[in-house]
Amino acid sequence: MINVLSTKKIMQLMGVGLLAFSLTACGDSETEKPAEDQTEQQAKDEAKENATERTLTDAMGNEVVIPANPERVIASYLEDNLIALGIKPVAQWSVNDGASIQGYLQKDLEGIPNIPHDLPFEAVQDLTPDLIIMDSASMVEGGKYDQYNKIAPTYVIGTEVNNDWRDELLRVGEVFGKEDEAKKVLADYEEKAKEAKAEIEKTAGTPSAAAIWLVGGNFFIVSETLSSGAVMYQDLGLEVPAVVKEISASGESNWNAISLEKLVELDADHLFLINSDAASGSPTLSEALWKSIPAVKAGNVHEFSPDESWLYTGTIANGQIIDHVLNSIVK
Repeated sequence: MINVLSTKKIMQLMGVGLLAFSLTACGDSETEKPAEDQTEQQAKDEAKENATERTLTDAMGNEVVIPANPERVIASYLEDNLIALGIKPVAQWSVNDGASIQGYLQKDLEGIPNIPHDLPFEAVQDLTPDLIIMDSASMVEGGKYDQYNKIAPTYVIGTEVNNDWRDELLRVGEVFGKEDEAKKVLADYEEKAKEAKAEIEKTAGTPSAAAIWLVGGNFFIVSETLSSGAVMYQDLGLEVPAVVKEISASGESNWNAISLEKLVELDADHLFLINSDAASGSPTLSEALWKSIPAVKAGNVHEFSPDESWLYTGTIANGQIIDHVLNSIVK
């Protein structure tokens, strides 16, 4: 499109006739583009008009009436799934007055206000949601479900504290009528993981690895089957160190406490360190015991910020973890 300044130059240098031709050509392209945009917008408007309320049964057996076009959604700790499907929530999960948020999603959640992870009723009500999606049944126990449901239709994704993230994605897709989109997102992830696994095997074989989290001078190690552990060991086929197996067998959380003395026994080829103590200088990492850990001695410690995806799970988080592993292991 010709702007005012370039138009003046053309008039001065090439004459009115050429200008008229240029403007006509420009005008033709502009009339075509808005027509295409208008057709696309009409299709969206028609789809929105044709959408109707649906009644779905959630994981707890509740029959939930899903609004035709939910626009003010609260889905605490499910934001990864929402963003993957092109949906922005009205608030985002946070801990300690926003001190902890899902940093890896902030490009997509910019400007979205925080809400405490335990979803206080008043905070939820103030946001006037038209749909509430809960990650697990534990979030609505003790009569909380009825109170949330009075604020807005409330759908519970799963009954476990740690639901399978793939199932969560598909269920979120069902809630919004985006089943096909959810399947496509999942298929793309599976292909990414498959290709990454093959690349690792081709260049590095099957190395062992572990992910540990340093926070407040204390260490935690990721479970063999949850969070980034599931990505490393199940999706990418990395070898599980004996210490990881041992702690995972008795632990119940995504990340379970491990002493520095026990970490010395961690015979892993690669160590992924999520360091929440970087601002304080991470004094624990200067101790002799830390320096005696095999992966530390070998120079195979790969450090990441807690604002990155290692502490979380979902299509976006797991895809970023795959990228981190590839960049660290494949030389």
